Amino acid sequence: MNADYRDPVEFYRDHAEQFDAVRSRTLFEKDWLDAFLTLLPPGGTVLDAGCGAGQPIGQYIADAGFRLVGLDMSEPLLALAQQRLPDAEFHHADLRSFELDRTFDGIIAWDSFFHLAQDHQASTLDRFARHASDHAAILFTSGTGRGEAINPMFGEPLFHASLSKADYKDTLEVLGFSVLKHVESDPNCGNRTIWLAKRGKGTLNDG
Repeated sequence: MNADYRDPVEFYRDHAEQFDAVRSRTLFEKDWLDAFLTLLPPGGTVLDAGCGAGQPIGQYIADAGFRLVGLDMSEPLLALAQQRLPDAEFHHADLRSFELDRTFDGIIAWDSFFHLAQDHQASTLDRFARHASDHAAILFTSGTGRGEAINPMFGEPLFHASLSKADYKDTLEVLGFSVLKHVESDPNCGNRTIWLAKRGKGTLNDG
């Protein structure tokens, strides 16, 4: 990671309240979340990897009847999440090294995975796979192509990175996941690039 970039762990620790204040609650992610949740068994467990302050994504998952486990590297954001979702379980942990000694029916990494350096992204997907049940689904956002970028926020240079489309697809397939839906720069989600995959063979019924 370039030393000129602000470390994301420090950034989200120091700007937790600011980030929470500007985080959209409009749930523009809803269509993707619904597609993801329909792949899971009713009442299943979901790991929100990079859960932030728990709203709106964690709240939506919990309200849909799923058991939510969140992890994040920002202790202030986790404190907000635990306050808002007292029935959920939260862990202060690094996406690159967490070990929860269990598997999940679904894993989501929305606007969190892309803060990892390129050389950590494939290994983190492998870590996700080791925490995924036999028929688990995974939903995450990425960049549009291989590279690193600075996207300034609150006047600071915040680090982002991405692998290539082929890298993500090949890594997921090696880990036993089939890509069900992939959209680059989705205009309905703030031009995010989004991946939805399922372990084993699967189909997506999105109407």
